[in-house]
Amino acid sequence: MSIIQTASEKMRSLPPEKQQEVLDFIEFLQSQLGQEKTNSEEQKPISFLAAAQKFAGCVDDGPADLATNKQYMEGFGTE
Repeated sequence: MSIIQTASEKMRSLPPEKQQEVLDFIEFLQSQLGQEKTNSEEQKPISFLAAAQKFAGCVDDGPADLATNKQYMEGFGTE
């Protein structure tokens, strides 16, 4: 008899509250496996530009170029 069949037979003999506990535990174990897979997968490093690309142009009425405030840059690099 397989492990699943044995567990299923034993679970049937439990009261409904305990069956729910067994199901909750199984779901807990599955969530742990999902987290382990996510943590173990290596993420490819990307640049800030690539990560922020979807936000480009999302601000209305802002300056098209942040360098448009020439007064702010006055004297920069002369000291």
